[in-house]
Amino acid sequence: MNNIRSYIPILDWLPKYKKSYIKGDLLAGITVGVMLVPQGMAYGLLAGLPPIYGLYASIIPLFLYAFFGTSRQLSVGPVALVSLLILAGVGQFAETGTEAFIGMAIATALIAGLIQILLGVFRLGFLINFLSHPVIAGFTSAAAFIIGLSQLKNLLRIDIPRSNFIHEVVINTVQNIGDIHWPTVALSFGGIAFILILKRIRKSIPGALLAVIVSTAAVYLFGLQDRGVEIVREVPGGLPPVSVPHIDWPMVMQLLPLALTICLISFIESLAISKTIEAMHKDYRVIPNQELIALGLTKIGGAFFHSYPTTGSFTRSAVNNDSGAKTGVSSMISAVLIALTLLFLTPLFFYLPKAILASIIVVAVINLVDYKEAVHLWRTDRTDFMTMMVTFVATLTLGIQDGVFTGIILSLAFMIYRNSKPHISILGQLPNSRSYRNINRFEKAIRHNQILIVRFDAQLYFGNASYFRESMEGLVEKEGRELKLLILDASSIHDIDSSGIKILEELMAYLEQRKVQFYLSGAIGPVRDILKKNGLIEKIGAKNHFMYIHDAVEAFHKRQDAGEEDSWSPDAVQTNEER
Repeated sequence: MNNIRSYIPILDWLPKYKKSYIKGDLLAGITVGVMLVPQGMAYGLLAGLPPIYGLYASIIPLFLYAFFGTSRQLSVGPVALVSLLILAGVGQFAETGTEAFIGMAIATALIAGLIQILLGVFRLGFLINFLSHPVIAGFTSAAAFIIGLSQLKNLLRIDIPRSNFIHEVVINTVQNIGDIHWPTVALSFGGIAFILILKRIRKSIPGALLAVIVSTAAVYLFGLQDRGVEIVREVPGGLPPVSVPHIDWPMVMQLLPLALTICLISFIESLAISKTIEAMHKDYRVIPNQELIALGLTKIGGAFFHSYPTTGSFTRSAVNNDSGAKTGVSSMISAVLIALTLLFLTPLFFYLPKAILASIIVVAVINLVDYKEAVHLWRTDRTDFMTMMVTFVATLTLGIQDGVFTGIILSLAFMIYRNSKPHISILGQLPNSRSYRNINRFEKAIRHNQILIVRFDAQLYFGNASYFRESMEGLVEKEGRELKLLILDASSIHDIDSSGIKILEELMAYLEQRKVQFYLSGAIGPVRDILKKNGLIEKIGAKNHFMYIHDAVEAFHKRQDAGEEDSWSPDAVQTNEER
């Protein structure tokens, strides 16, 4: 039963549901639902779909996540970033708004969902860690610019050819700047100001919904549609139709890169939100692999109800949590509210101006530009700053998907480079203590004559084995003929592969030629097991293997005083297994 609960978390928390939760869940569900109506339509428009598809994506996915998700406050549904990915990715193969485009957007949800479920079932969630935070920050910041510029068509009501490249959008906008429709401009920028002002007055005020109501009333009362203001017009009523998504193998091959990108981005976005909210609650834990399964199911289940890919929303999740949500019941209430809207309120959207939907999108993505992170990385880590900037520029110039993959490749390249040349330090003894520290950081650290103590701060594997050998031989050469002992502090070495073993053997042979003894200190249990399995404990000699550096230093001095000749053979009586 416990195993079933781990895959269907609602079976764990629903039987423990308390009456005291009802008020918070009800208030949060209604608040998020009210927020989701205009946002959903806006994001549907951003994705290149009829606005109603944003509402279709706001029912079944919410129910499914409530059943299978491990975060009790995460609000899933359509979001700006994934909507932009759909627009850019599917737009390569079909004209926006067409049946072909809609079908491919839904098929993308199915493919991305299957990938996420497979990753979750096989517990491969750790692979997402290779998409570093600087890559995400650079990508989302660039995406915010692209999203904002993609809405110029609706904000200004000018004819701009769709493009995934920012420079083309800017050029096309400048070329058509004379065609600006000023009533639309007044409406759109007035909407942005209206929402931002209400947001500043009080975050809980549903500014987007009020903007929709006021603007729709204004268009209807003053006949603005007859003056050139574009409106949504007829919105189909009723719940989303149930159907099996059309998909074939050629389509899978076309959409696979897009689906992989959405799979990665949507999971990282959701997990980041979930972990942030989890820290505020002590009654549950977010489980990454189960989150993958839950998010995959929301996409697959939603696809059968005409939903395009969904994920967790930063803003709606924050509102959900702040409004007092205790469980996934709040998401179910939001979904019911959207369903009621589809059943009874869609005729009211006829006069809704597209400019206001564009305004809602612009306000939503303003906070995606992470300039604070850029400043922080510039001050603290120039490599990560460069990764963020390259991803940012690549996303703007090469396109959404290529920008993400450029960032991933760059961050992996930096990771490999860092691991291939890890930190190596020479240690000295602190006065009146048994502690040994980096002589470049501790001025009072004292080096012992004839002894070189080196700490290697990484795993020893094929990627850095040559660097390890070259560094060690270089340090030994620098010490000259006075050097009698090399002590390797292995306390920071957490793993050794076969290449590392071979390099250690070569180092020992090199030291033997130079008549320099070799001691090993501080190796952790798993590393000792590897050394023993490969026969290195015997080659080093158990008496030359120590738990603490100071013990190694004292042993060397005692052996020198006793005139003892060191040998690489295992001539010690005791073993070091217990150490």
